[in-house]
Amino acid sequence: MNKPPIAIAIHGGAGVLTPGLLSPQDEDAIHEALRQAIDVGHRILAAGGTSLDAVEACVVSLEECSWFNAGKGAVFTADGIHEMDAAIMNGADRSAGAIAGAHYVRNPIRGARAVMEHSDHVMLAGEGADRFLREQNQPQVANDWFDTELRRRQWQGNRSSSTAPSLEPSHADHHIEETAVNDNSGHKFGTVGAVALDSHGHVAAATSTGGITNKRYSRIGDTPIIGAGTWADDRSAAISATGHGEYFMRAVVGHDIAARMRFAGRDLQRACDEVVHQELKTLGGQGGVIAVSPNGKTQLSFNTPGMYRAWRDDYGQLHTAIYAEDDRVHG
Repeated sequence: MNKPPIAIAIHGGAGVLTPGLLSPQDEDAIHEALRQAIDVGHRILAAGGTSLDAVEACVVSLEECSWFNAGKGAVFTADGIHEMDAAIMNGADRSAGAIAGAHYVRNPIRGARAVMEHSDHVMLAGEGADRFLREQNQPQVANDWFDTELRRRQWQGNRSSSTAPSLEPSHADHHIEETAVNDNSGHKFGTVGAVALDSHGHVAAATSTGGITNKRYSRIGDTPIIGAGTWADDRSAAISATGHGEYFMRAVVGHDIAARMRFAGRDLQRACDEVVHQELKTLGGQGGVIAVSPNGKTQLSFNTPGMYRAWRDDYGQLHTAIYAEDDRVHG
């Protein structure tokens, strides 16, 4: 008898990522970080574990890696601090948890899961989220633990250039940092996320971000908004998004993809491509999604020049990629 299918995909942000912007050494380091993160989740699935545990583990790995704008390496707000957003959703029963504007929880995605499993709520924000997570004994760190030198230079450059808050920038070398600060074409997105299907037939999604550089007024994007940046439903798909959050909220991207599958008979690829390449672009939104369906199909769609991503194909082969025309296969 054939084994039930398992599937997994992750992203580390979409944006203006073109060959030559990253050094070969940085490219290799990012590919390795993506490989390690997806391997953590895949091992859980291969051992019969749940999709919920798998996506959480993948995102924790990405949050612990300073290449990405989530957890360690999160961008600075206008006030020179870090405010984290995260969400997780279980496709089996559509239970969900999210935090927004959290300051001290080391792994925001674990905080989101704590909201889902240990409260009567779906989302907690700001000081209330901080207090709840302390009471739940979630590991806490000083806010400056999330600092990196690159993010600080990026923030200082943004402030000195008197530009508006930058869209979520992915980690990059000095050349990309200057581009992101001084040229709108260099805006990049650094949200991280994971989607998975387990051997029990359940899908799950998880997403985490530090938001946008120099953000003001406790701005919150699509990441913790269930149905926008994060969605999971065993009847359709699990989706994690990355991009200009305001547009993803207006388009309710995650739920729109799932609804096209349930009610219009779209397959996963067509549903994702329609939303990312038509609906979002009509509004002016940039970014991408990763998705997995209950039949084991994965899809990675983006309307930007690149997206940090990794996935297992139908044959179990592991792929990592950065640019649009990019595919590094791992043995």
